[in-house]
Amino acid sequence: MTHSITAGARSVPVAPTRGALRPLGLTEVAIVGGFWARRQDVNGRNTLPHIEAWLEREGWLPNFDLAAAGRLPEGRRGREFSDSEVYKYLEAVAWEIGRRGGGDELDRRFRRAVARVAAAQEPDGYLNTRFGRPGQPPRWSDLEWGHELYCLGHLFQAAVARARTCPDAGDGLLEIACRAADLVCEVFGKGGIERICGHAEVEVGLGELGRATGVPRYLEQARLFVDRHGDGTLRDIEWGRSYFQDDGPLRAAAVLRGHSVRANYLAAAATDVAVETGDDELLAALDRQWTRTVERRTYITGGQGSHHQDEAFGEDWELPPDRAYSETCAAVASVMFSWRMLLARGDARYADQIERSLYNVLETSPSAEGTAFYYANTLHQRSPAADADAEAVSPRAQSSLRAPWFEVSCCLPNTARTFASLAAYLATTDGSGIQLHQYAPATIRATLDDGREVALEVATAYPADGTVRVRVLTDAGKPWTLSLRVPPWASNSRLAVRGVDGSRQETVVGPGVATVSRGFAAGDEVELTLLVAPRLSRADSRVDAVRGCLAVERGPEVLALESVDLAGTAIEESDFADLRIDPAVPPREDAGVVIASIVDERTGRRSDVPLVRYHAWAERGPSTMRVWIPVLGA
Repeated sequence: MTHSITAGARSVPVAPTRGALRPLGLTEVAIVGGFWARRQDVNGRNTLPHIEAWLEREGWLPNFDLAAAGRLPEGRRGREFSDSEVYKYLEAVAWEIGRRGGGDELDRRFRRAVARVAAAQEPDGYLNTRFGRPGQPPRWSDLEWGHELYCLGHLFQAAVARARTCPDAGDGLLEIACRAADLVCEVFGKGGIERICGHAEVEVGLGELGRATGVPRYLEQARLFVDRHGDGTLRDIEWGRSYFQDDGPLRAAAVLRGHSVRANYLAAAATDVAVETGDDELLAALDRQWTRTVERRTYITGGQGSHHQDEAFGEDWELPPDRAYSETCAAVASVMFSWRMLLARGDARYADQIERSLYNVLETSPSAEGTAFYYANTLHQRSPAADADAEAVSPRAQSSLRAPWFEVSCCLPNTARTFASLAAYLATTDGSGIQLHQYAPATIRATLDDGREVALEVATAYPADGTVRVRVLTDAGKPWTLSLRVPPWASNSRLAVRGVDGSRQETVVGPGVATVSRGFAAGDEVELTLLVAPRLSRADSRVDAVRGCLAVERGPEVLALESVDLAGTAIEESDFADLRIDPAVPPREDAGVVIASIVDERTGRRSDVPLVRYHAWAERGPSTMRVWIPVLGA
C-alpha cells in the first residue's frame, strides 16, 4: 500500500485539523538572528554530528546493520530503547534540513541512515533490534519495559517530519513508518492485544502520522491506546501503576502523575485525540491536569519531576531544589503538551509555560558548544564535581557537569529535534489574524482565511532587551488583528503603533495578549516593550523545601548564585551554605549583568555578587550553585 502526505500540510510537528489556532511552519516562519538563532546554529553545526558520531560509536546505529545481516542478538549494544534514539536523531535532521534546505551532506547522511533502518525491517512491518528474532525475547513479550511501541512512536514522528519538510524525498521513511503502523493497528486493534506500552509515545506518533497521511485507522489506534490507560493491563510495580499512567482512566485524573516524561507524552497524545474526535470532556480534563501540574508540581525553571528513583512527579508542592530531577526529556514533553493545548484553546498561559521551559531547561541541558549535556537539571548543586570525561559514557543523571553521552541518551536527540523545529512554535493564525507567542528575530509569511498574504519582520534582542518590533511588509486592505503575548511578569508594558501615514498610538498593556486591529499598510510598525528588569520571586508557602528563600528572575530567564562568581569578593572564602540574599537591597542590572547583595550570615561580610543565567551555569568548570537563595534573617 502506498502512503502519501496530505495535501497542504505545513512543515510543523503538530497539524490539528481543528482548534482555536493554526500553527505556522518552517516554510512560513524563519528565525534569522538572536538568542535562538545561535542555538539553532550550534544545534545544526555541532550537536547533530555529535549525536550521529556517538550513535555509531556506541553501536546503536550498527544494531540495524546486524539485524539486516541476521547477526542478532550477538553484538547488539545499548538498552532496549536504543532504536528510539536513532529515530529522534532522524527527526532532528529532518527538521534541520527543512530549516536550512536540503541537497547537502546532511541530506546524504540522513538517507544513508534511513537505508540502514529500512534494511532491518521485516516483511510484515515489524521493526526492532531488541526483540523478535531467534535468541531474542518474542515480540510484544515485555510491554511494561520493552519499549517496542515507544520506539515505533518516535519512528512515526521522524517520518512525519521528513514527509512535511521534504514530501518528495523518495527515501522511503514514510513507507517504513506506515508499514510498522499498519502492523501495530493489526496487532493492537480491537480484538487483538488490548494492552498498552509501558512508556507512552506510540500514541502521539500514531496520531500525527494519521494527520499527515490521512489514514483514519492510525488516529483510531491512538485513541484506543489512550483510552486503555487505567485498565490495569500492565503488571503492578513497586512504584505503582501510576508510574505508567495505568492506575485509572486519563479523563478521571486530577493532575499529571507518575513518570514525568511518560505522563506528558500521554497528555500530548490525548490532546490530539480529544481535538480530532471532538471529545470536549477529555480536553477539559487535560486542561485541569495541565493547570494543577503547572501550579503545584512544576519548578520555577519549568522543570518537572522531583523523584530520582522513578523519574516521577512528586505530590503537590513537593519540589526540593537539591533533589530536583527535572529531566530534560520531561521539559521537551511538557512543551509538546503545552503547545497542543495552546493550539486547542488559544490561551496565552500555555505559551508562557513553553517559554519558561525553553529558556530554563531545554537551553540549560546542552553546553554552549552543543557537545555536552545534562540529563537531569538540579536547582541546587551542593558540592563541585569533577569534569565529565569527554570520551566516556556517563551513568544516567550521575554527572554534576554536562557529559557528552549517557547510557540512556534520550535527552540529547530530544533537545536537538526541538531546537531544529523551534520556528514552528513562534506564531499561529486564526480567523482574525496572526499571533506571536515566542520572540526572536524572524520573518513570517502567512495566508489569512480570506486568502490574503501577510508578511512580517520581527526585530528584537529579546531576552537581553524587552523591545519587540514588528514591521508589516505587505498592504492588507481590510483590517486584521496582530496579537502579541505579554508574559505574566511584564506588568505595565507598553504597546506602540506607528503608521506609515504618520499616525501613532501608545497604550499600557498588562499580562495576557496585546492586540492591534487595523487595515495594516506596508511599513506600519507595532512595538511591544516588555519590562525585563530583575525581580525577586517567592515560592508558594506550601513548598516546604524553599520556604524562607528567594529566587531572582529577569524576563523569562531564571538566575542563580554560582560559587565561581564569589572570586575576588569579601565572601570568597565563605561556606556557600552560609550565604544569604538581602531582600532590602533589590537586585540591579549593570551592563547586562544582574547583581545581588549577598551576605555571609555567620561573619556579616557582604558583597555585591553577579548572578549567572541558570541556563549558563557550570560553563566555567566545577562549582556549587543554587537558584533558591535563603533570605537574610529568615
